[in-house]
Amino acid sequence: MPLQIVRNDITKMKVDAIVNAANSSLLGGGGVDGAIHRAAGPRLLAKCITLGGCKTGDAKITSGYKLPCKYVIHTVGPVWHGGDKGEKELLESCYRRSLSLAKENGCESVAFPLISSGVYGYPKDKALKVAVDVISEFLLENEMTVYIVVFDKKAYTIGEKLFADIAEYIDDRYAEEHSDCYSRRLSDMDSMPYMGSTVHRAPKMSAPTMASEVCYDSIEDDFCGSYSPVDLNEKLKELDESFSEMLLRMIDEKGMTDAECYKKANIDRKLFSKIRSNASYKPSKPTVIAFAIALGLTLAETEEMLKKAGFALSHSNKFDIIVEYFILKGNYNIHEINEALFAFDQSLLGV
Repeated sequence: MPLQIVRNDITKMKVDAIVNAANSSLLGGGGVDGAIHRAAGPRLLAKCITLGGCKTGDAKITSGYKLPCKYVIHTVGPVWHGGDKGEKELLESCYRRSLSLAKENGCESVAFPLISSGVYGYPKDKALKVAVDVISEFLLENEMTVYIVVFDKKAYTIGEKLFADIAEYIDDRYAEEHSDCYSRRLSDMDSMPYMGSTVHRAPKMSAPTMASEVCYDSIEDDFCGSYSPVDLNEKLKELDESFSEMLLRMIDEKGMTDAECYKKANIDRKLFSKIRSNASYKPSKPTVIAFAIALGLTLAETEEMLKKAGFALSHSNKFDIIVEYFILKGNYNIHEINEALFAFDQSLLGV
């Protein structure tokens, strides 16, 4: 998956490069900066001394030394002064310059902290939006795996209103589902026999039913009782289109290129190649929904695509309800959907 949000210690990420949210001196500090310097060892500081510092919004690269990564990209984020002092533009530059250095040095994977969201005071939800917007724009034109690494939930947040809206939507759908299930259980109990009671008895059958008389109806009601292998073979020839076939058809109908589709779906090119070359490919549920989002499918079309792969949406599943919420709102930004899924501890799209 090209862009992933993960909860981890960035100093333990086994990637080509990690990004250090440094200060302008590049000589170490607190938070992520201090943790990276401690994990890398004294040679990192010795190298940084020779770099002559770094301007806000710019980035410089060094080796990773004792870290499990090849490189450390040091970038200096802006201090938050209310948002009207060019902070957004400077933070965007941090991500763009860091990604540019990663690309120039042949990196295939890079991990970012949420730059400026700590002691520099940049609001976390705004910092996350900048990170996702810039990284996703970069990934539309480049092949790279990028991680946004948060140490714990306190270091991560989506907008309060969005979180509240989704939470309310989940609560409403959960209530509907559980209410329906309770009603069905009561209905089932009414029809069940109960020993020693004069109520809730199942109706008696008038006579035993012979096995030879049982009729197994197909959807088309066109065969009953025994059937031959020839009949079964004919049925198998009538199989509906597969997930892969529907996906490729929808890409053509939407006038998209393969690359546009798999990039919007946050899907790796190699995985898409497997799907394209295998009409019987069995995807995961998040993969199916990722493509539905990339194609801008309606809820009904999304459910149809899921059915092709053997899945369905359910109001007993938070993941499904969150996806449904965004589709019904007409929001097909897969990275914003993943932000919400991460906030609610759900699997991300594109896996």
